[in-house]
Amino acid sequence: MKFLLVFDFDHTIIDENSDTWIVKCAPERKLPNGLRNSYQPGHWTEYMGRVFVYLGDNGVKEDEMKRTMTTIPFTAGMMDLLGFIGENKELFDCIIVSDSNTVFIDWILKAADFHKVFDEVFTNPAAFSSTGYLTVQHFHDHQCAKCPKNLCKRKVLKEFLDKQLERGVSYTQIVYIGDGGNDLCPVMCLKKNDIAMPRQGYTLEKKISQLARSLSPVQCSVLVWSSAIDIMSYLKLLIKE
Repeated sequence: MKFLLVFDFDHTIIDENSDTWIVKCAPERKLPNGLRNSYQPGHWTEYMGRVFVYLGDNGVKEDEMKRTMTTIPFTAGMMDLLGFIGENKELFDCIIVSDSNTVFIDWILKAADFHKVFDEVFTNPAAFSSTGYLTVQHFHDHQCAKCPKNLCKRKVLKEFLDKQLERGVSYTQIVYIGDGGNDLCPVMCLKKNDIAMPRQGYTLEKKISQLARSLSPVQCSVLVWSSAIDIMSYLKLLIKE
């Protein structure tokens, strides 16, 4: 009996968007208008690439970025929740599927000593170039029209589940914890026994509600959370059953 916990990262594990937080490193802690207005829907990774070039051009180094990123607050109750999962790893497999990047997530989890809680992290690969600039790439290619072109979280989840099945691992229940519009696609593929946990007041909760109103509700159960303590309470009930 094993449960799979799938977490988004920005506004779910941390209480901010890691990509916009990095702007604190920019001169005067803001971006020029031309750069800010260059974002095109569905092309966030390319936009962040330009932000990283701007930071590099302005002499922002890796250690300054790291210092800034590790000050991001975790969401209320999240440190307790991750501690609880860490103590019960024999019952929970735990993955992150995020549109952030490997460098940011790695820094933040390691600084708080939570990296061992997660079995795998699926996010955009990032690295520092020989000239000290942070570069980021698309996670994968996909054919899903609903998702940003660099990442379809449903595809990630399905491939992970298939790989686990090949290893002989299947899950009693999948618990999907997220907040954003791009979390709806994977939630749509959850089964009746699974549970989606959208963060209260965020896009995912609103989109799930819209579907219910238009009489095409998601198959899985839905439990809204505002503090990660709500999630922990649910998991404690799960493992008692």
